[in-house]
Amino acid sequence: MDLAAYLQRRRRLVDEALKRWIPSEDAFPFQVHKAMHYSLFAGGKRLRPILALAASDAVGGLIRDVLPLACSFELIHTYSLIHDDLPSMDNDDLRRGKPTSHRVFGEALAILAGDALLTEAFHLAARPDLMKGVSPRRRIQALWHLARAAGSLGMVGGQTVDILTQGKRVDAATLEYIHTRKTGALISASVAAGAILGGATARQYRSLQGYGEKLGLAFQITDDLLDEEGEETKLGKAVGKDQSKGKATYPGLYGIPESRRQAEGLITEALHHLQSFDRRANPLRQIAGFILKRTH
Repeated sequence: MDLAAYLQRRRRLVDEALKRWIPSEDAFPFQVHKAMHYSLFAGGKRLRPILALAASDAVGGLIRDVLPLACSFELIHTYSLIHDDLPSMDNDDLRRGKPTSHRVFGEALAILAGDALLTEAFHLAARPDLMKGVSPRRRIQALWHLARAAGSLGMVGGQTVDILTQGKRVDAATLEYIHTRKTGALISASVAAGAILGGATARQYRSLQGYGEKLGLAFQITDDLLDEEGEETKLGKAVGKDQSKGKATYPGLYGIPESRRQAEGLITEALHHLQSFDRRANPLRQIAGFILKRTH
């Protein structure tokens, strides 16, 4: 399959759904809605919703049954980026090649835009007029994955430890805790939720959950490597900032060659979890390879 064409089609599908389901940027109070749209449509990869859709495809699910919750993952991801960029957090000036939200709208509106995107994620996931083909039990189970991955036991927890350990030497267990939660949790949850909404059996669910966990950690390790070796024009953000801020990273603890080896090992493990799936899981297989080779 042509992965680039597949990703482009799925990005377009997600973007169209987001524009259809979230409040218009002209809706009152328009300032906060403009700030929400500014960050949400700044050109992201849409990896998390695409993974949810691909996981559903792998078990024979329907797009209409997973697309709303898939979009919820993107809303939460975007909110986290807005807040991560704030002066009280990472104090970044660029995101996806554009000035960060607080540089354009000010800190107060950036915080409120992030808050609104987070809340809108759950509003969208709970809409009674959507995902009518999914049983209430499966909807709640998928929503549980979304909420847990976003909170203090997931992304927020990982970000907390990331901040508290800045400038300090961390051990391997702490570094893995940060990465599996700050980034990995939402990626893993998107795969698990897509599997659930697609009607996965218990065995399929466990396999896809294992795939998502390995993929999530590999993604953050490659992110660490890109911060060391990537190009700012391709990444759309400053490079070398992790080291300058004393952040805990895999290259900082293990070095670049060993970090790359670990990322490759995790991708191999992720693919192993897909052995029992047919060609419908090929997008998941190719996305795993893309994670290792990505330049942004």
